[in-house]
Amino acid sequence: MTILVTGGAGYIGSHMVHALVDAGERVVVLDDLSTGFRQALPPGVPLYVGQTGDQGLVAAIIAACGVDAVIHFAASIVVPDSVRDPLSYYRNNTANSRALIEAAVKGGVRCFIFSSTAAVYGNPAQVPVDEDTPTVPISPYGMSKLMTEIMLHDVGIAHGLRYVILRYFNVAGADPQLRTGQSTPAATHLIKVAVQTALGLRPHLEVFGTDYPTPDGTCIRDYIHVTDLARAHSAALAHLRGGRPSATFNCGYGRGYSVLEVIEAVKRAAKRDFAVRYAARRPGDPATIVAGVARIRAQLHWTAAFDRLDTIVAHALAWEGKLLASQPAAREQRA
Repeated sequence: MTILVTGGAGYIGSHMVHALVDAGERVVVLDDLSTGFRQALPPGVPLYVGQTGDQGLVAAIIAACGVDAVIHFAASIVVPDSVRDPLSYYRNNTANSRALIEAAVKGGVRCFIFSSTAAVYGNPAQVPVDEDTPTVPISPYGMSKLMTEIMLHDVGIAHGLRYVILRYFNVAGADPQLRTGQSTPAATHLIKVAVQTALGLRPHLEVFGTDYPTPDGTCIRDYIHVTDLARAHSAALAHLRGGRPSATFNCGYGRGYSVLEVIEAVKRAAKRDFAVRYAARRPGDPATIVAGVARIRAQLHWTAAFDRLDTIVAHALAWEGKLLASQPAAREQRA
């Protein structure tokens, strides 16, 4: 049978596709290429260009390819953008997910893995947060993801669709073999931006907020290597294929780093200094959020392979260097 990966040409999705192909799985990708790249996919993987909300297209893919599992990454993910334009987030993240889930149910899909977010917890009173922590999103992005979680729960009861919800903390790094990585030039991920600044691709890095109730005044986040995250999805797929019940898991390492600590890690890895400017807080950013990871370790038997911040930063730096080296060739190819 075949696994449909939505958003599979994007940052996290392409890592998942490589992991599935490495494992000998049959994979098909649906991506609108708004933030994804064809070249991020392994050779031979079928790519359908379109929207997850296009039920006719999704139904045709499921039928033609014999899809029995869906791993759903396709989404808009920038928290401040969701505050400025909430309706687009509810359309792309919630309405399109609803259409995809309906097509999956009608097409006889048995397993569904959903890419959710720690943003569903909002600004938690205590850290680390476990999966039973109240979900009180403070951004439309977090709310749009929580709505899809609720839909999956209800659809599971009504139609027997088994699912795993994976709540990501901050994803960073790149494939250790440098087959894929974060390729969007204007990406807002802190480590991506810091690495680009270290390489001279940005004039400076902005730190949003220095007055949070944290040791150095900047936000604290739990960073997870994208390859470890892909491995969590593989473990979730094995969980569902083994007949185990639907479940929700945090994906992080259980420890956090401040914005300033991440900047220092990038400076160490790049062996150079760069300009840092300080700005006001951004709306929708919690002060501290760190994953409780006991459940994923116990139930999915998931263990991390790349859980050092310096390793995550080194892989991100290596990938950005590869992108930078390829730019002249890419310009010649476009000409």
